[in-house]
Amino acid sequence: MTDVFLVDTNPERLNELKASLEEKGLRAHDAATDLSRLDLGQCDCLVCIAEPFAGPDDDVLHLAARVPCILLDYTGDARRAVAAMKAGAADYLVAPFTAEELAAAIQNRCATGAGHPGRPLNMVGFSETMTELFELIAKAGPTESAVLIEGESGTGKELVARALHSASRRNHAPLITLNCATTPEELIESELFGYPDSDASSRRGLLQAAHGGTLFLDEIGELPAKVQARLKQVLETGTVHDLDTGAAHRVDVRLISASHRNLKQIVENGLFRDDLFYRVNVVSLMIPPLRKRGDDVLRIAELFLERTTRKLSKSCGGLSDSAKQAMLAYDWPGNVRELENAIERAVILCSDGEISEALLAIEVSSPAVEVASGKASDKTSMEDYFVSFVTANQDRLTETELAQRLGISRKSLWERRQRLNMPRKRTRKRGPRRENP
Repeated sequence: MTDVFLVDTNPERLNELKASLEEKGLRAHDAATDLSRLDLGQCDCLVCIAEPFAGPDDDVLHLAARVPCILLDYTGDARRAVAAMKAGAADYLVAPFTAEELAAAIQNRCATGAGHPGRPLNMVGFSETMTELFELIAKAGPTESAVLIEGESGTGKELVARALHSASRRNHAPLITLNCATTPEELIESELFGYPDSDASSRRGLLQAAHGGTLFLDEIGELPAKVQARLKQVLETGTVHDLDTGAAHRVDVRLISASHRNLKQIVENGLFRDDLFYRVNVVSLMIPPLRKRGDDVLRIAELFLERTTRKLSKSCGGLSDSAKQAMLAYDWPGNVRELENAIERAVILCSDGEISEALLAIEVSSPAVEVASGKASDKTSMEDYFVSFVTANQDRLTETELAQRLGISRKSLWERRQRLNMPRKRTRKRGPRRENP
């Protein structure tokens, strides 16, 4: 859930803002007006009233590099808006604005970071696979095409959906989310298309609520067959029919879907309509699992460590070498979500000094943490460990297997070999090939 910190000197207005944002599913906090005391480790977005912060040199704007800052102006000073945006404000809303518009601005700014086009905020990635993913997000985002996001649980599919919405021309409108796996099957149809036997104000479903914006169906493979047929019809006609009155309501939505299972395989198994599959799978994005992202795991761990220590007001000496080696060797079946939990657990249990491998409480079954002389010591540098592991195992493992055990790509393995001047020795397992007579 998105945590929003509100800064306003008017208590009545602040309470109204807080209540309206919480109604939109955001977690709003009454922040102190002394910005130096803010704990940014708990903050996803900062919303401030513009009056106390009238110029580009005010305290709030120096935080813009660390957290998205949105200013709200109830006086309509255009010059102040221009100055604030130039100084780094993520957004500047001038009254009157609706709660929906403010919530949409917050979600958009939390989905993609200013100054980093195509790179979603809260998604760290410098590996080749993640760089390619960010490039695809930047290309697909501005289009109206339906997007199918696939990837294991915990890889960040919702973050990608938010980044796509933020990069689109619909980013002024809401992104509406429905998790098809956690919503009871008997309620999914009503949630999407509206509730019969109710008044007009409460009858609208999520498709109508997302009109002009984006509908994100998480775990779309769990949709019941009846709902699949009706959703296909809506996508074809652009209308939702009221079950009580029969009236047709036009809906203009962009559909983004996600699945942790191979949706094409679900189609082949007869559990998902092929005609609907082709409509939701115009653009396909695959999020790589954490174990295939190489050194990204260490960068993400450092980010979580900084955020968690701030949230818990604790001090830790960082990650030990043994902890880093264990994280590179571990498979992370729960992906980024599991890593975040492991770091939080370690920070809670850490009394002083560095976070050790034991505090992470992960079971590394791979031999990647072992070298010829036994366990690698805490003082072993990452390069020394790399040399030791590769030297000890290259005669029995292929390059692909070495890279997998080290948690890096084959390209990264090759680059490190070249940098450390340790090319793989070529061996001949078969005799020379005979010439044809």
